[in-house]
Amino acid sequence: LLQVFMADSVTIRTRKLMRNAVMQRRQFILDVVHPGAAPVSKADLKKQVAKMFKGADSKELNPDLVVLYGSKTDFGGNRSTGFGIIYDSLDALKKNEPKHRLIRAGLAVKRSRTRKGYKELKRKVRVTWGTGRRVAARKAKRAAAA
Repeated sequence: LLQVFMADSVTIRTRKLMRNAVMQRRQFILDVVHPGAAPVSKADLKKQVAKMFKGADSKELNPDLVVLYGSKTDFGGNRSTGFGIIYDSLDALKKNEPKHRLIRAGLAVKRSRTRKGYKELKRKVRVTWGTGRRVAARKAKRAAAA
């Protein structure tokens, strides 16, 4: 249980901290107590969590390696709970994090799709069905190669 006090009587606690060696990270539940105040921003929480935990070389942790998500505020306010992950390296973060969270963190680019593209894909899926879909995919691949 790690606990930090921020300004304006905000308390940050971690629960169920565990090391996940396979995914090269530490994961935990983050409790934030903020009586009479709005929920604390993710950026501020990232900085505080980075201060709470040390890096591999016993120096201060890089806040970019901290990922916070799933934050929910209790009914009536005063307390928020969410999940947190601290990765060992940026490579491990890029390898193991889902794409939508990488996009949020600014580490990946969102693929832009047009309405027309969605409609064409929908039409292709509707036209070919079952084993015919596989045959159509092969024909399209050969046509593109030729």
